[in-house]
Amino acid sequence: MRNKSVSHPFSLSPPEHAALALYDLVWRMATPLLRRNARLSEGFEQRTLQQRLPAADLWIQAASAGESYLVSEILKTLRPPYPIRVLMTSNTRQGVEILQRVATENASRDRYAGVAVAYFPFDRPGLMKKAVEQVRPRLMVLAETEIWPGLLTALRRFGSRTVLVNGRMSPGSLRGYSLWPALLRKLGPDRVLAVSPDDAGRFGQLFGRERVSVMSNIKFDRIRPGEAASDRYRALKRLLPDAPFLVLGSVRHDEAGPVEKMLCRIRQACPQAVTGLFPRHLHRTAYWKARLDAHGIPWVLRSHLSKPVTAGSVILWDTFGELASVYRLAGAAFVGGSLGTFGCQNFLEPLTCGLMPVIGPCRNHFEWVGTEIFDRGLVRMGEDWQAVSALLTADLENPRPRRAVLAAVKKYLSARQGGTVRACELIEGALCK
Repeated sequence: MRNKSVSHPFSLSPPEHAALALYDLVWRMATPLLRRNARLSEGFEQRTLQQRLPAADLWIQAASAGESYLVSEILKTLRPPYPIRVLMTSNTRQGVEILQRVATENASRDRYAGVAVAYFPFDRPGLMKKAVEQVRPRLMVLAETEIWPGLLTALRRFGSRTVLVNGRMSPGSLRGYSLWPALLRKLGPDRVLAVSPDDAGRFGQLFGRERVSVMSNIKFDRIRPGEAASDRYRALKRLLPDAPFLVLGSVRHDEAGPVEKMLCRIRQACPQAVTGLFPRHLHRTAYWKARLDAHGIPWVLRSHLSKPVTAGSVILWDTFGELASVYRLAGAAFVGGSLGTFGCQNFLEPLTCGLMPVIGPCRNHFEWVGTEIFDRGLVRMGEDWQAVSALLTADLENPRPRRAVLAAVKKYLSARQGGTVRACELIEGALCK
């Protein structure tokens, strides 16, 4: 079926035109500087449309790795009314790599006429106008919190429908977006599915309550307790000695100091323990090499690992995509971001492996989960690095039976899954219009 535009009454006031023109000018001036940024220089030709984007019926934008995993769930579940062409984009290399695997997994499905992946273009309004004209999407799907004025303006002008699924919005983000309240209400998605009533209320303030509904978070659908061991899991298992194994997952740069102290304390209590240290961003690997050397802690890069490590060593993970498999092997796990200020990383992932993780006091990215998961003891929270260290040491000395943990996780999840189906129903309906 050929793309066709949807009629939307859309016009901008002179001040709104001026605001977007200024926004375009800022992007135009900043773009040459962005080329010098190591992360943004990756895929720069696609980000600036020096490489043409493919046409697609459905364009899905996922900011980074976490959102890209959600897109994977959507494409596995989606049943479009006709074979559609799909374009998936992300802002980061990790997100693009995940989406490339998603494309490979879905390329042969009859319901997709083509599945392509690209870096998300810079949001300069003039550039986004060109991007939308190249892609010509019937429907744009934004995952979680992707509010780009340049993109939304181009979609409205072209007549594409837009939906935002698995939506999250913090009070701070709402204050920032509220600087342009009238403009964003005009540009906002046709429908928003938010992951909690609080998030829905904030989206409603920004875009209008009539556009917003609540869904279960797709992250709950990604928790599949007790899945069969993968080949990657078995290969990793052969690299570990018969010793306690601790995972420090997705450690962010702003919590490096507390995590460093935590690692030293746990090594004093459990000197034979092997530690898998996962920096949240791989360019931080050099920092951790220097800090481990400073403490005289033996370490090996994951990329250089070909035989079992020595007990008491640290495996510094410089490869991407293995954290989920490693959680299956651990006796204890800390989930990063929670000792810093940016917000906790995904502490639900270890639960899929029957492993109850430990986090620090900062969990503002996961407020939507609520408190019951802590009340049930499925996730433990320490008020500081000392408390986190004590919980992890206890887990290493007395690991919890995985089978019992998995049973508790399944009970907890039973009333919280189904968000993927809800999102796909909205997408399928929008593709029919």
